[in-house]
Amino acid sequence: MKKISVVSSCFNEEGNLQEFYERIVKAIKSLQGFTYEIIIADNCSTDRSREILRDIAAKDRQFKVIMNANNFGHIRSPFNALLQSTGDAAVFLCSDLQEPPELIVDFVKQWENGYMVVCGVKPKSRENFLMYKVRCFYYWLLASCSDTPQIHNFTGFGLYDRKVIEAIRQFKEPYPYFRGLVSEIGFKRIEVLFVQAERRSGTSKNNFFTLYDMAMTGFVNHTKLPLRLAAFLGFFIAFFSFLTAAGYFIYKLIYWDSFKLGLAPMVIGLFFFSSVQLIFIGIIGEYIGAIWTQVKNKPLVIEQERINF
Repeated sequence: MKKISVVSSCFNEEGNLQEFYERIVKAIKSLQGFTYEIIIADNCSTDRSREILRDIAAKDRQFKVIMNANNFGHIRSPFNALLQSTGDAAVFLCSDLQEPPELIVDFVKQWENGYMVVCGVKPKSRENFLMYKVRCFYYWLLASCSDTPQIHNFTGFGLYDRKVIEAIRQFKEPYPYFRGLVSEIGFKRIEVLFVQAERRSGTSKNNFFTLYDMAMTGFVNHTKLPLRLAAFLGFFIAFFSFLTAAGYFIYKLIYWDSFKLGLAPMVIGLFFFSSVQLIFIGIIGEYIGAIWTQVKNKPLVIEQERINF
């Protein structure tokens, strides 16, 4: 019998965990000839999540829990859990029920048809309209700039063959942009469309800083365009500044007595060029930060406890 690993993580999801588990088990048991394991990484929850996870694990030996010693974020923790999977294929999804566990059935069928990567893609979403459009714009922008083709409206929700998991392991990423890794690695791939549901319980743990962090991680890991844009823009502004200076010089020679330069153009130019410099210093800082993260080579997480492993 083939084994399916279902991998997720949670932080303060007490209102979703029981239903999340029941829907996963129901979906897998509707398939014939498969065993399963469910791996949940808890990011040091402060509500009843850990208690609920322990209760489920006591009743189901195939339900495995990693208790992190601290909150290691929504990037490192689920990635570490994925690397602990032992199934012939692994399904990766969030525990907030915005990604329907019932799609596991469709994912497995496509996997049996020979696809090694089955991506859950959301062309529509019931989340906040403005936020959804911002996400779509980001996916488009990253795909336009990336060195490798990116998957639009893809968050990592999908099924991955064991060979894909082993390929991901070889990258040894301490702070991975998972959906970009999936695109970069390749393998035969198919997309399954779904409509992202509204959150059933609790609130999103993402804020401006976590979303910005993920967005910049995608850019830093998969394109050098911002660095090259800094050089191109520098040459263009230098050339434009030279033409402006030459124009002012000629105009001053012709109208020596009546033309006065004044402070306004100088102040505007000073603040404009200073802002451009600060923007690109920040971009360079993002790449240096990524190098710093790689050099430190910290573990993905520190685990406090494992259950049912």
